[in-house]
Amino acid sequence: MAKHDPQGIHRLSAAAVKYITAPGWHADGGGLYLEVEPSGRKRWAMRLTVNGKRRDFGLGPIHKVSLAEARERAVEYRSKAYRGIDPVADKRRAKAEARLRAPTFEEAARKVHERRRAMWSNGKHVDQWINTLRDHVFPIIGANPVDQIGTADVLDVLSPIWTSKPETARRVRQRLAVVLDWARAAGHRSGDNPVALIGDALPRHRQDPQHHPALPYAEVSRFIAQLRASNAEPISKLAFEFLILTAARTSEVRKARWSEINIEARTWTISGNDHVGRRMKSGREHVVPLSLRCLAILELAQQLAEGSELIFPDTRSRRPMSENRFLVARDAIGYASDRCTPHGFRSSFRDWAAEETNFPAEVAEMALAHTTKSKVEAAYQRGPLLAKPAELMQAWAAYVCPAGVDSNLPT
Repeated sequence: MAKHDPQGIHRLSAAAVKYITAPGWHADGGGLYLEVEPSGRKRWAMRLTVNGKRRDFGLGPIHKVSLAEARERAVEYRSKAYRGIDPVADKRRAKAEARLRAPTFEEAARKVHERRRAMWSNGKHVDQWINTLRDHVFPIIGANPVDQIGTADVLDVLSPIWTSKPETARRVRQRLAVVLDWARAAGHRSGDNPVALIGDALPRHRQDPQHHPALPYAEVSRFIAQLRASNAEPISKLAFEFLILTAARTSEVRKARWSEINIEARTWTISGNDHVGRRMKSGREHVVPLSLRCLAILELAQQLAEGSELIFPDTRSRRPMSENRFLVARDAIGYASDRCTPHGFRSSFRDWAAEETNFPAEVAEMALAHTTKSKVEAAYQRGPLLAKPAELMQAWAAYVCPAGVDSNLPT
C-alpha cells in the first residue's frame, strides 16, 4: 500500500507507478499526478493554480523521469506558483531567451569545427584549423556574440598579423568567413559577411613575381554573383565562370573547342599538343570532369557561338578571345589586380579542397593538372577512378555557385 504523509503528499510508490493501468490522473499529492493514457503510456503531470488560474503541464514520461525526480520538480514548481510565477510561461520564456541568445564567436567556431572535423582525414589539419583561431582570434573577439561582430572586429583580428604573417592571416581570414557564414545560416546573424566587406582596408601584400593573387575561397561565391550581374559581355561572363568551376588556366578555356566536349560522359578532354600548339603546360592530355553548372554554361555558350568550333570565341573576330577579356570583366566588378587574378582561382579551389573536403590531395592535384610522380594520382586518370574528381568538381560548383549548380545565367 502507498504510504501517506500528514500533508497528503507522496501517496504513490514506485510499485504503484509500475502497476497502475487505469487511464486517468492518479494523485501523488501537492499537484503532482501520474497520467495514464488510454494507450497505456504513462507520464508525470502537474496541476497548479497560479494567480487564480489553473495550469496543467507535463514533466516527462516515467521511463525518463523517476518518481523521486518528479517530486523534486514538483517542489520547484510549487515554490514558483506560491510566488506568483507561472511555471509554463517561465519555461517558455527561458527557451525563447536561449534561442535568441547568439553564441560567442568562440562557441560558434568550436561548433563549426566539431561538425566539420569528420570531413577531414588529415589529423594535423583538424588541429591546425581551430588552433589558428585559438591563437589569433579568440583572444580578441572570442567572447563577442557573433551577431555583434563587424568589419572593425575583423580588422582588429587581421591587422596585427597581416604583414608579419601573411599566409597565416590569409587562413585566419578564410576561417573567420566560414564561421560567420555558419552563424548567418543558423539564424544568429543577418546581412553580409563582414570579412567580405573589408575590401582594401588592409595594406597590400608584397607579391612574389611567381605568385598569382587569389581570393579566399569563401569569397568566390560573391565574386560569381557579381560577375553574373555585371555588364561584361555575356560570352566573357560565361568563360570566366567556366574557368572558375573547372579550375583551368585561361589559355585552356580561351582555346576550348566543342570537339573536346563529351556531354554524355560530362567531360572536357584537353590534348597535350595539337595543330594550334601546346595546349597543356605539362604537354599531357587532361580530362576535366564537368559539373551540372558547367553543362548549363555550355548550353548558353552554344547559343552565342553561332557555329564556331570554339566554345568561347571573340564574338567579333571569331578567333579565341584575348586574355584581357577576363581582366576587363574582373575590373568591371571592382576587384583590383593585387586582390585576385583569373589564374588565382586555381589557388582558391586548391585551398577549398584542402580545408573543406576530405578528398585525397591527389584528386585535387589531378583536377589542377599538376605534374607529379605519384602513381596513385596517375591512376585517377584511368577508368572508374575518374569518378572521384567528378565528385570533387561537382562539390566545388555547389559551394561557389550562388544560385545553384545548374541555374541559368542572365545574359
